[in-house]
Amino acid sequence: MSAGPGKLPVIVTAKVKLNDLVTRFEFAHADGKPLPPFSGGAHTVVEMRDGDVTRLNPYSLMSDPVDPTHYAISVRRDAAGRGGSMFLHDKVQVGDRLVLGTPVNLFALDLTARKHLMIAGGIGITPFVAQIKQLQTTGGAFELHYSARSQALASYADDLRAAHPKRVKLYLDDQSQQIPLERLLSGQPPGTHVYVCGPRGMIDWVLATAERLGWPPEAVHSEEFLAPQSGKPFDVELAQSGKTITVGEHESLLEAMEREGVDAPYLCRGGACGQCETGVIAHDGTFQHHDHWLEDDERDGSKIMPCVSRFEGTRLVLDR
Repeated sequence: MSAGPGKLPVIVTAKVKLNDLVTRFEFAHADGKPLPPFSGGAHTVVEMRDGDVTRLNPYSLMSDPVDPTHYAISVRRDAAGRGGSMFLHDKVQVGDRLVLGTPVNLFALDLTARKHLMIAGGIGITPFVAQIKQLQTTGGAFELHYSARSQALASYADDLRAAHPKRVKLYLDDQSQQIPLERLLSGQPPGTHVYVCGPRGMIDWVLATAERLGWPPEAVHSEEFLAPQSGKPFDVELAQSGKTITVGEHESLLEAMEREGVDAPYLCRGGACGQCETGVIAHDGTFQHHDHWLEDDERDGSKIMPCVSRFEGTRLVLDR
């Protein structure tokens, strides 16, 4: 697999099963070069050639941001997903070559904050691992509250608590433990910023509670990469490209455009960054918006996020 501009050819240098769901992968530059620097919270897009299908999935980087010798990601196995995580778990081995996207950070620490309050759920722990390493270097104040199904599935909890026993608190679902969110958000010193990464329900809970308690929006940060949803196939006319393409049941609109050689920019491929926002010229049908980017008043049939959203109807014309 070749790497173009903004792409990094890498070799898989480690594959470590952490528990029944999560495996860590480590990568080094295929040419022995230093990898580009990044900051805590950054992600990379992993390209995977699975037969005649190319899968591109975003994963948070969790290695030390100041170490250019390798990158690390952790991948949760999702048997109900579209195949990216299963491909990594089942087919990728040490010594294999892959292509990574240059790191992009949509979940960066605000370095003007006096304190960083981190709330993680499940695999949402991964960006915080890198952020904590960054704060160790800079001396920033933080505390982490981490919720997991069980001790066995609490990836990295033992290491984090051993390194930061007074700053890391673990909550286990199978012991009916819950993060005391309202107390936490009500008791922070001025200048604190809160960060949440995890399941959609957790993110909504934190955002709603912070808003109700009067937290300023600029001090509340969240990240969730959505997987594209499957659905009925649909046809799309691309006005600029002069093409009509069919989006398959198990591919996204973005993937269908890429398959047909149509330029479709992206940063996250998970409905969060806004890079792939596309204007709608005409339509006769309904949209299935699954992104985090568009405001409610923009979901009026004038725009679509091709990475995660779909369409049902007789005609769709896009400005691509």
